Amino acid sequence: MSPHIPRKRFGQNFLRDATVVRSLLLSIDPRPGQRLVEIGPGEGVLTERLLEACGDLDVVEIDRDLAALLTHRFRGDPRLRIHQADALRFDFSALAGEEAALRVVGNLPYNISTPLLFHLFAQSRCLSDMHFMLQKEVVDRLCAHPGSSDYGRLSVMAAYHCRAEPLFEVPPESFFPRPRVMSSVVRLILHRVPPVEVDPARLRQVVNTAFAQRRKTLRNALRPLIDESGLVALGIDPGQRAQNLDLRAYANIANAFTSGS
Repeated sequence: MSPHIPRKRFGQNFLRDATVVRSLLLSIDPRPGQRLVEIGPGEGVLTERLLEACGDLDVVEIDRDLAALLTHRFRGDPRLRIHQADALRFDFSALAGEEAALRVVGNLPYNISTPLLFHLFAQSRCLSDMHFMLQKEVVDRLCAHPGSSDYGRLSVMAAYHCRAEPLFEVPPESFFPRPRVMSSVVRLILHRVPPVEVDPARLRQVVNTAFAQRRKTLRNALRPLIDESGLVALGIDPGQRAQNLDLRAYANIANAFTSGS
């Protein structure tokens, strides 16, 4: 088959660095019997190594030309199941076995990484862990702590669903075409039991409202949901801003909002 031309509309930047592939494989540590899913396999550079290690693999690829390329490359290998689909709409829970939760990996397109993470968080019950190559800025936000400039909506919701661990950085020259930004690999270990008791939909509503205008104080940003006296009753300074509160504080607000609604 003729070489695939990367498509900008799909945010395609193909990994071409064998050293990075080896580091990724060591980080993922795939084993036989595990249920692995690769998002955006591209030309199959990592796919081949994953299949060798675990002997069974599902891949989700939106580009029908790449799906055909993968089918040709792996010659219809029954161990590899190719799903030509949009990962943002894909039902990952349909791939989960009764005994083994999914391990998800991928070099995620920068233009859909944040909505895709939220899509996966919504299916967290069927997931074990995730290893992703992302724009470094996104990894910084995933792993940020309260009080930092990177801390935001993604940081709080990630903390509810998983433990995030940055692993290593990947320079632009490791890809074709070269992206204009630095990339990072992150490990996300899904919580079996959430660290706080809260309705995740309510939590998301509070977090979204708080960070919608992050320069506002909490008394103003959260006014549609809870008044100043309510924040004080929870031990929260209404003069603080959204980036100063940790997950537990947001859960307390969501629970107070729930009980008061």
